[in-house]
Amino acid sequence: MKMWNVNHCCWAMVVMLSSTVVPYSWAFVNEKTSVFLSPKIEIGAGKSSNKFYYDVDFPRGHIALKSFNAEIVDEKGNSVPLYEAYLHHWIVMKYHQPKNATKTNPGIEIVQNSGLCQYNTLPYYFGVGSETRGVKTHIPDPYAIEAGNPPEGYDEKWVINVHAIDTRGVQDKIGCIECRCDLFNITKDSDGKPLSPSYHGGLTCCPDESQCLLKKGFKPQNRTLYLKYTVKWVTWEHFILPLRVYVLDVTDVVKNNTHNCLVEYDVLPCKYGGGKCVDVRRTKLPMNKGGYVIYGVAHEHVGGIGSTLYGQDGKVICNSLPKYGNGSEAGNEKGYLVGMTTCYPQPGSIKISNGEVLTLEVDYSNTKLHSGVMGLFYLLVADDLPHHKN
Repeated sequence: MKMWNVNHCCWAMVVMLSSTVVPYSWAFVNEKTSVFLSPKIEIGAGKSSNKFYYDVDFPRGHIALKSFNAEIVDEKGNSVPLYEAYLHHWIVMKYHQPKNATKTNPGIEIVQNSGLCQYNTLPYYFGVGSETRGVKTHIPDPYAIEAGNPPEGYDEKWVINVHAIDTRGVQDKIGCIECRCDLFNITKDSDGKPLSPSYHGGLTCCPDESQCLLKKGFKPQNRTLYLKYTVKWVTWEHFILPLRVYVLDVTDVVKNNTHNCLVEYDVLPCKYGGGKCVDVRRTKLPMNKGGYVIYGVAHEHVGGIGSTLYGQDGKVICNSLPKYGNGSEAGNEKGYLVGMTTCYPQPGSIKISNGEVLTLEVDYSNTKLHSGVMGLFYLLVADDLPHHKN
């Protein structure tokens, strides 16, 4: 009888422990994977395609997003290398739409991430560029990005912006992917105003359906591409801890609590040589609301050599470095930026305080001109730690 009491006690303890541990393992075991294709991307040699696709296929219901990966594929599902179709960027944005919306009154409301940019600049929840095949995006348990819980009377939908540049047969591949204005023969902005002589290239010069200069005699052929995107997710449960998404921009000039994000900038060639040719950009960014850093990664273009986010005390929050390809296969294209290292701090080890001023530093090689580069930093922040939810 005494032995039975001991066993009964131990069994009760196992049950108690299981009640706290099982949910996390349950979430992991029941992770689902959904693979989708974007609408067709019809593109010709040297062409730029920069379109927004609304109400794309996406997992439905109240869910917890665990990862989002994407790449460009052809009609047969084969991965397309960057030297054929350069993926300038893809971004995924959330929007709400009234259930009674009509074509004449769609009522679309973009749901901005947690910042820091304003005016729907960089509002995305997931997004990268040429490095997409070489970036880890999985969110550790018990954290996730919450989705599928819109206000009453609204539907939640998703829009994907895909910017691809077909560089088959072009005279200058790097110039085309850096959107050089002379190669695209663009002299005016979208409002018809002449471009500044100091604007060498960027998004203004490679809009949708624009044409980069081809080699003489090259016969362009159209092709059909897709953005293949893979979403991993679980059904939302009470024990899952939601994350806030931040996209920080090194061009952000903060004045009177207003964030002015320019998104891109030029890296001008240096006057020296060797190791001294490094363009360093820094900006200070106040975080009104802090939290625990769960994940971080930078976004750079060709020429990037790294990005670091510092706390107010000068300690490194996350250092993200690029990887350049050295082969010909998709994901390892020689000379292209094909990956960025990520940060997964031990939960609780790095906390941003409310009101803390962070410093974002972005480094580029400036042995030669790089136009339309970006210096972004994607950060996932939690309010709580496991077993400490308020």
